[in-house]
Amino acid sequence: MTNSHIDSLDQKILSMIADNARVPFLEVARACNVSGAAIHQRIQKLTQQGVIKGSQFIFDPETLGYETCAFVGLYLKDPSDFDRVVEALRAIPEVVECHYTTGGYDMFIKIYARNNHHMLSIIHDKLQPLGLQRSETIISFHEAIKRQFPVPNNPADE
Repeated sequence: MTNSHIDSLDQKILSMIADNARVPFLEVARACNVSGAAIHQRIQKLTQQGVIKGSQFIFDPETLGYETCAFVGLYLKDPSDFDRVVEALRAIPEVVECHYTTGGYDMFIKIYARNNHHMLSIIHDKLQPLGLQRSETIISFHEAIKRQFPVPNNPADE
């Protein structure tokens, strides 16, 4: 992976769209004292560089009836099954994140379930058949911090 050069204009654009991905380019242009075309070009450049990975609407799982959030550490019977297990996890809609990790777990996943009974069903009926040696589940009571990755400062601008 290469590091992309982010100048002060890129920083300002990224800060504005991180706060509101639906902000009109013309509003960003006015705040940055540049043309709308310049903003469009910068957004395109940042997307091509992989700095911006897209935009999305974010749903609140709790308002959709998924009141239980858990993190599950997975221990595979055969660690060479990583790719197969990841593909199987993609087919489980309640699994919203999967990370390869260091430490004791082979993988660490984030799951949303309607309630604890549903969570047990996911673990027993959907996860265990994937070839797990065992799993450890941590229930989240409340997400205290969730934010966009901060826009890094450009050392040349400091």
